[in-house]
Amino acid sequence: MQSGLRSGASLIASATRPTQAAFLKTLTPRQLEALPYLFEFWAMPHQIPPAGAWRNWVVLGGRGAGKTRAGSEWVRQQVEGPTRVAPGISARVALVADTLEQAREVMIFGESGIMAVSPADRKPTWIAGRQMLIWPNGASAQAFSAHAPEALRGPQFDAAWADELAKWPLTGDPWDMLQFAVRLGVDPRVCVTTTPRRSAVLANILEQETTVVTHASTYANRANLAASFLTEVEARYGGTSLGRQEIDGIMQAEVDDALWTPKQLATAQIAKAPSLTRVVVAIDPPGTSHAKSDECGIIIAGVDMSGPIQDWRAIVLEDATMHAARPAEWAKAAIAAMRRHDADRLVAEVNQGGDMVEAVIRQVDPLVPYRSVHATRSKSARAEPVAALYEQGRVSHLHGLGALEDQMCQMTIRGYAGQGSPDRVDALVWALQDLMIDPAAKWRDPRIRGL
Repeated sequence: MQSGLRSGASLIASATRPTQAAFLKTLTPRQLEALPYLFEFWAMPHQIPPAGAWRNWVVLGGRGAGKTRAGSEWVRQQVEGPTRVAPGISARVALVADTLEQAREVMIFGESGIMAVSPADRKPTWIAGRQMLIWPNGASAQAFSAHAPEALRGPQFDAAWADELAKWPLTGDPWDMLQFAVRLGVDPRVCVTTTPRRSAVLANILEQETTVVTHASTYANRANLAASFLTEVEARYGGTSLGRQEIDGIMQAEVDDALWTPKQLATAQIAKAPSLTRVVVAIDPPGTSHAKSDECGIIIAGVDMSGPIQDWRAIVLEDATMHAARPAEWAKAAIAAMRRHDADRLVAEVNQGGDMVEAVIRQVDPLVPYRSVHATRSKSARAEPVAALYEQGRVSHLHGLGALEDQMCQMTIRGYAGQGSPDRVDALVWALQDLMIDPAAKWRDPRIRGL
């Protein structure tokens, strides 16, 4: 039935205006009145609970992806019966948000909250003194704050809606207390609607066999969002690590002691690079050349040297990292990046390739300005001085560097916590070493400053 309704909605929504008008004319006045409240007819796939046996349904989505509407409609589906006073699947529901205010203003009275999506004859009554909704059929829903998990001791429920769980307190106490409380009926269930921010509790829920997940980005709900909002968030956060979390709704692993964080990198975003004094292309070549080789890290960055050295500012312009089956492919890509950005120098790590790296590059361009660098310290030790530049606000990013930023947020003081090799970060480190760190070290040398 749900599949048929969704299919019908899709056909009507994509039809011509005359076809839509003709369809509406076939409906009776009562059917027209009921149509806005038949959510299965209008819902997007990620807003429909999956079939089958599950304990937790997690709706992961970007900002504005329709998560709250999904939660509100699921509560309606649980508590409403076939008639106004007939019982539904559930009779006692817990509504848990980060705070009681958010439970009231978002889950209950928000634009997509329970009160807004309920038809007039099924709309519940709000009892403020008890923080509770009461439906005409006697079903109830009580609001709770995740900051007061002890309030969940004692009450018992047959369903629960947990909103923005990734914002809850860092410990698992609220979620644990909720699990003990949802114990009534033959099949008690929990709906979780959240942006996939880093959260150990959320990560644990997603790993459970009894959890099912639906997912959507902000763009899935673009028809119901202001065009100016979409334009603004795409311009500011598109292609960034924070954007992948808040817009694309992608869950990123939590890493302790990371040298960079998504929030820090979000503040480093700029829309346009200033006039630059120098530009370099840095590459971290793979140690082997075949279909399963690591990627070749290729990062292009520049520096604005106007003013005293302590005011120099670097800008990461592009991530041209690629997978190359043959060395000539990454060499051609690096030279192309130099020409594209009118770069002054090509910097290449030669730990694994030695003289071969320069030989391959000069086969493509014999006259390219070239500098080889050799790593003598660990990746994390080399990255720490570069991370310090970010902490000082001296490095900016153009948009579109999300893959690089993902790797950066996996780099810790103990090493790389991600999968494979951090080729992009290695190339970034060499670029900023050449542009910022080495010149500063030379400037501190009294033999040079005295010239």
